[in-house]
Amino acid sequence: MEKLIAAVSMVRNDTIFADKWISYYGAQLGFEHLYLFVDGMDQPLPKGAEKINCFQIPHKPYPRAQGDKIRAKKISNFAQSLYPKYHSVLAMDIDEFLVVDPKTNLSLKMYLQQKFTTSSRSALGLDVGQHLQYEQAIDVQKPFLSQRSFAQVSDRYTKPVVSLKPLQWGSGFHRVKGKNFTLDPNLFLFHFGLVDWHQAQEKTKESELLRSGWKGHFDRRFELYKALEKQRPQPGDTFFEKARNYFIKTRKWYAWNKPAPLKGPSVIKIPKRFQTLV
Repeated sequence: MEKLIAAVSMVRNDTIFADKWISYYGAQLGFEHLYLFVDGMDQPLPKGAEKINCFQIPHKPYPRAQGDKIRAKKISNFAQSLYPKYHSVLAMDIDEFLVVDPKTNLSLKMYLQQKFTTSSRSALGLDVGQHLQYEQAIDVQKPFLSQRSFAQVSDRYTKPVVSLKPLQWGSGFHRVKGKNFTLDPNLFLFHFGLVDWHQAQEKTKESELLRSGWKGHFDRRFELYKALEKQRPQPGDTFFEKARNYFIKTRKWYAWNKPAPLKGPSVIKIPKRFQTLV
């Protein structure tokens, strides 16, 4: 019997990611298995909203850190309610895309239907940005990875986005509360928040986000552009195994269930086999 996989996310003030999220995960899992919360009755619905389970909810303003906690709790509780109908429930930010390595010759759905013994699976995080010296503005009508060749391997985006039983995610889906993480050898989480420099710059000007305390977060995030400019990219496949081993073995004592940051250069060239996937 086919095992069903669901995906859940939330969106507000989006410009390019919700449509991509619906088209990508819909093709992978089936549109009827997508659950998207649109945060604000004033928000336009994304393209394809009628094909999925789309819930428009009233917006409540919170400081950034508090808002992240409330969002994670809401989505965790909702994801828990989807069991036992689903074999697995995925939860992620709207600009994050879970991909199974094409080397497996399996679709994401087929890969996730196997029997896992853990309560969650983490995917290796790749923070994709626009290399301003070599790459043009993003064309949303084409696959993102056909236009972007570089990423930074990141502990921040190495997230347990795959739940295999009811659980509680922490803020930003960076950890599962009270449980360790299992880093899957074939899953990648591509983060596209900075995939287009101009679009990202415009995001930093939104008064609502600035009032909520996002400036420091934006400043830290934009370090990615400097890293892409200054670091010599390493071959992805060579670095992936090294990064996985480090993340599995290295933790901060106060964050035992999350991987610790990598030390040294971590910019990679994305292998060509991923170019048409997202």
